[in-house]
Amino acid sequence: MDVAAATQTPIKTAASADKQANDKNYDTFLKMMTTQIKNQDPLNPMSADQLAVQLATFSGVEQQTKTNDLLAQLLGQSALTGMGQMVGWVGKEARIAAPAYFDGATPVTLSPNPAQSATKAVLVVTDQSGKEVSRTELPLGSKDYEWQGRDSKGEALPKGVYTLKLESWQGDKVIDTSQVEYYARISEIRSTSDGLSALLPGGVEAPIAAVTAIRERKDI
Repeated sequence: MDVAAATQTPIKTAASADKQANDKNYDTFLKMMTTQIKNQDPLNPMSADQLAVQLATFSGVEQQTKTNDLLAQLLGQSALTGMGQMVGWVGKEARIAAPAYFDGATPVTLSPNPAQSATKAVLVVTDQSGKEVSRTELPLGSKDYEWQGRDSKGEALPKGVYTLKLESWQGDKVIDTSQVEYYARISEIRSTSDGLSALLPGGVEAPIAAVTAIRERKDI
């Protein structure tokens, strides 16, 4: 993976847009001041104080443009450093709270974590349209659970991305609902406008902040 290219592309795009806007404002200001000086009344010329104020403003705009360019460079270097630190995650399995891709056959390893006072834990699965497709009671505890990708009738679900939530029950009352963490292989680390993210199976993209653990792939 070309880490530098992956990191710099979105940053360069944003920085380029900002630079173009600043350059346009800078040029407009310069043209306006030059036109004003050229067309001033010879019998009533601009005072030295007015000229000083406009020159000071001109200098401020110039400095702001340079500052923005410098900040864009610093952001690019910072993101590149972060990418370099995360590149070792590629190819490993991340435990992450995000929508999960089911390929139609391979079980998805879940890491459910019901509320401590729960007397029952229920896995609720919804498809991309938001339709509930299954509801399964899970053993209490934090042990991994192999979700087989079955609907409420026990039939295999089609390939797709599913949202997995865990309802923690106490008696006949739901006391907590949370997104279930699961293990998935990271295929790429990306830099986005919102920060670094991990690319997971099925094109699922989740922020690095959602990763709670990294481990070697079990199939290696």
